[in-house]
Amino acid sequence: MSDENSYQDIFWESDDGLKLHARDYPSDSGKTPIICVPGLTRNARDFEYLGPWLDGKRRIIMVDLRGRGLSEYAKESASYNPKQYLADIIGLMDQLQIPKAIFFGTSLGGVVTMVMAKAYPARVAGALLNDIGPELDQKGLDRIAASVGQGRSFDTWAHAGRDLAENSGDIFPDFTLKDWIGFAKKVYRMNSSGRIKLDYDMKIAEPFDSKGGGSGALWNALENMKEIPTLILRGELSDLFSDKVARQMLEKLDKGELVTVPRVGHAPTLEEPASLDAIDQLLQRID
Repeated sequence: MSDENSYQDIFWESDDGLKLHARDYPSDSGKTPIICVPGLTRNARDFEYLGPWLDGKRRIIMVDLRGRGLSEYAKESASYNPKQYLADIIGLMDQLQIPKAIFFGTSLGGVVTMVMAKAYPARVAGALLNDIGPELDQKGLDRIAASVGQGRSFDTWAHAGRDLAENSGDIFPDFTLKDWIGFAKKVYRMNSSGRIKLDYDMKIAEPFDSKGGGSGALWNALENMKEIPTLILRGELSDLFSDKVARQMLEKLDKGELVTVPRVGHAPTLEEPASLDAIDQLLQRID
């Protein structure tokens, strides 16, 4: 495999003047590129395993949504919404002259992917919806609502890892402390004073909607994905995305596949063997 640092940092400007960031792992394969869109409190590092795994066989771009990672924080918290994230990603695609891409969307990133398919179906060559659908379980939403925007900080990576293990152990029951420390390095960053803090704008919590139930708009968006090769990935232990909803989605997709990742909750890391096998099969179906 290539050196895991074989990516370029790319920056572009949003329509409201924010400097946004993505990681770009290049490829000269000529194949349709992948654009990865992370979950609510996450960033481009969530997908970093996939760059070396693809090893130049296909270009893959990992986005820091506004207010996360190396992207600037929004001036107005109201702009932390799927339509604005969509506009930001269209801006990136236009700057890089990418007419269409395969979208890997984890949680919120999957919502953005569905919105993309509704607004710009011709730009979506394929989709991975990672533990997300048009209908979400209240239990998972309540858990996210209780933690998002709660600024915590730690002295060491081991402290951060242990805290994650204590609070999220049921999501990844097989993780070791080493795994949790690795996970912490995706979720947190070290600030200039040496404290380890969450790597997102706490204001993303302000527009977060924790009401459960279904979204008619997203079910409609799924209709636009009928002919798009789509992988629905579901964590077996997910408290946000039920098997029932996953199977209802499958009925609407002529080119859909459902894979359940054993012994993980919300959301699979995309490093699990079951996830990688499913991703490989999705890519083979596209080009």
